[in-house]
Amino acid sequence: MRRLWWIALLGAALGCLDNGATPGTLQVKLTTPNAGSDGAILLTVSGPATPRSASAAQGLRLFAEPLAAVNRFAVTGALASGTIMTVEIPDVSRASAYTATIQQVAATNYQLRPSLAGYTLTVSP
Repeated sequence: MRRLWWIALLGAALGCLDNGATPGTLQVKLTTPNAGSDGAILLTVSGPATPRSASAAQGLRLFAEPLAAVNRFAVTGALASGTIMTVEIPDVSRASAYTATIQQVAATNYQLRPSLAGYTLTVSP
């Protein structure tokens, strides 16, 4: 009887490992009124679960702290409107719960933009 209890417990524990989640990738897209003259952006990405990884779009560099539910990223390079980074998440069905917020933007000479008017970020699968 005791052995049967351990087998049932082990089966339940292993069953919790596969919760039906499907990993996926989100794109973080920037809209900028200064395409080609932005050189860096500081942004926050948050969601219901810690991302598995994050990477910059081709030609850009990404700087990040260890990943958590709320993440601050710096992306540098010649920023233009379009995808600036991707984030791999553990469950793509929860993609709509992820948000990205601009903290600061700098010109190519690294002078901070005095206004973020016209800048937007979107997160989509």
